[in-house]
Amino acid sequence: MPSERAEVQVRPGVEGDLAALTAIYNHYIRETAITFDTEIFTPEERRPWLLSHPEDGPHRLMVATDAGSQEILGYATSSPFRARPAYATSVETSVYVARHASEGGTPRRRGVGTALYDALFKALAGQQVHRAYAGIAQPNDASTRLHLRFGFRYVGTYREVGHKFGRYWDVAWYEKDLG
Repeated sequence: MPSERAEVQVRPGVEGDLAALTAIYNHYIRETAITFDTEIFTPEERRPWLLSHPEDGPHRLMVATDAGSQEILGYATSSPFRARPAYATSVETSVYVARHASEGGTPRRRGVGTALYDALFKALAGQQVHRAYAGIAQPNDASTRLHLRFGFRYVGTYREVGHKFGRYWDVAWYEKDLG
């Protein structure tokens, strides 16, 4: 019997994915403190974000799909860490998994986040990227476990750096050596 993980395929994101990727992100905006955006987006408003992640170079967008249905299960990105030129060899990474692919029973075990990060870091191999950084709003044990599994190490916490849903949130920062 094939494993659940074999049912997940990962590929570069394309413009046709925009509506589904926006819907996934909007869930996190509305329902969680995982992102500090507070207003939902239309796909058209997210288009510049998608276009800033080409199929080559250090800023990537990888999309996980169900191998059978091609339904989008989540995405991972590597984005500029900071705008100043000396930061060009560093990226900030993130993973967003569709709610239906991450809650309850068997779908949780599909390894969507793992498949996405595995593909993202393979795509970044050979690029001019020295370090990857990830900020994880706390608490988020699943994201922390994923990042530790991929060799990220904890470097510090920004205390009460974000305010959403009437409270302050900490962000723990992790880094990974890429080269």
